[in-house]
This record gives sequence, C-alpha cells and structure tokens, in this order.
Amino acid sequence: MSKASPLVGLGPVAAPAVKPRHAVRISVTAVIGYLLMAILVAVIGLPLLWMLLASVKSLPEIYTFPPVWIPARFRWENYVEAWQIAPFGRFYVNTIIMTFFGTLAKMLNGIFSAYALAYLRFPKRDLVFLIILAALMIPPQVTILPNYLTLGSLGWINSYQALVLPEAGIAFGTFLLRQHFLTLPREVLEAARVDGAGHLRILWQVVLPMSQPIVVTLLLLTAVGRWNDYLWPLIATTTKEMRTLPVGISFLLDQEGNTQWGQVMAATVMVVVPLLVLFVWTQKYLVEGISAGALKG
Repeated sequence: MSKASPLVGLGPVAAPAVKPRHAVRISVTAVIGYLLMAILVAVIGLPLLWMLLASVKSLPEIYTFPPVWIPARFRWENYVEAWQIAPFGRFYVNTIIMTFFGTLAKMLNGIFSAYALAYLRFPKRDLVFLIILAALMIPPQVTILPNYLTLGSLGWINSYQALVLPEAGIAFGTFLLRQHFLTLPREVLEAARVDGAGHLRILWQVVLPMSQPIVVTLLLLTAVGRWNDYLWPLIATTTKEMRTLPVGISFLLDQEGNTQWGQVMAATVMVVVPLLVLFVWTQKYLVEGISAGALKG
C-alpha cells in the first residue's frame, strides 16, 4: 500500500509570483528617460544659473578657478551700473516696439496667407505655396543687402520702419498654419457658411479659436526671434538711441580687455527675463498644442 502524499488535502499550491518582464523594461526605460532629461536640464540650466549668479559677483570671483558658485556678497550694483553705462531704458523701448509691431505684422501676414492657401480657390494657388516653401530655403542673410538698399532709397535707415517692415514676411509660419488649418473639420466651417458667415468671421470666430495652441506657439517663437534679433538691428540703425537690447549689450564690452563681466551678465539677465515671463504666460497653450498633436498623430 502506497503512502499518501503529504500534499494531499492541502488544496492547490499557489505558484510563485513571477514579475512581468515588461514591467522591468518599463522601469528601466523610465530610469533612462529621467536620466537623459536630467542631463539635458543640466546642459541647458547650468549656463543660465552661472549667468544669474555671475550677475551679482565681483570680477575677481568670476575669474576664480575652480569657480565660486555662491558669491561672498551679492553685488546688486552690477544691475545699476549696467543700466547707467548704456541707455538701457531707450534700448528697452526700441526692442519692445520692434518686437510688438514686428510680431504683429508677422502673425497677421501668416494667418491671412495660410487661410487663403487653405480655404480660398484662386489661380496658381499651388504655385504660390511652392514659392513660399522655396523662401524657407533662402538664408535670411541673403536678403540683408537688398533690404538695406531699399530702405536707404526710401530714407528709412535708422527708423522704426527699418526695424519692423523688412521682417514682416513669415514663410515658416504660413506653412505651419496652413498645414494646421487643413486638419480642421470641414463640417464646422460649412456650418458657419450656412449661418451666413463670411471669410473674416469664419477666420476670427471659428478657425483661430480652434487653432489657439498652434497660434500661440507660433506667436512665442516669432516674439522670441524678434526680441533676440541682433544682425538686422545692428545694420539698420546707426545711432545709440535707436539700438536694441541685444546690440546694446555690446556697449558694455571693453575693446582693451577690461570688460566688467558682472555688468555684462546683469544686462543679459535683463534681456532674458521678459522672455521667461512670456514663456510662463504661454506655457499652458504650448502644452495643449503638444498634447493635441500627440492625440492626432
């Protein structure tokens, strides 16, 4: 007579839990992703942190090696001295005017052009779009001399017209908005037409509200580009009173090598801060635009 198995009557034996292999893969992938993001933040953030801290350091502390991150005394005088050495108040006014009206001209040009290319029927429409795409391949430096000669013939050198008008074209924005407008549901536009809406009403009350994230994203990119523009304002203006902030920082550089880098960093911070404020204000729309693109993809 065979002996009964000691496991008889104990019920089914639970198998040992096996951790899904994909869970391990996900955790490893997440760790690698966070590590890469941390490296990216360090690469981008450390120079900005150094700029911010150097703006309140003395010159010997800036030249110290190994570097001193936290100064012994925060030298806020750098901001006052930088503001007084060059007319930064005037530079701010010039930059705000150039950025506001330049961005406004670019956005209106891009929105109207994109709407026409997306929804209007006119002869050679595809050819016009092809020419706009070709304009994307032309370096902006190529247009500097023709623009300068044109403005010189009009007597507009060293004026706000010279800072704003030559940069009113926006081939990239026209292309970006046109491609986005084509993804909007046609049923909504047809319903607006049935209600008697014209093209301007459809654009402002239907198309733009549905395209808010992409419009705000383009607005941010355009404003940042105009605010940081250096080459064209340097060429189009001839007096210190018409210079912009990126050009104005060069007045703090000493040709003999005695540059007070604390003042230069303070001036740079004054240039960067408005862009950070603009980014914080538009961040919500940027996230919505990225999320919408991910869902559509």
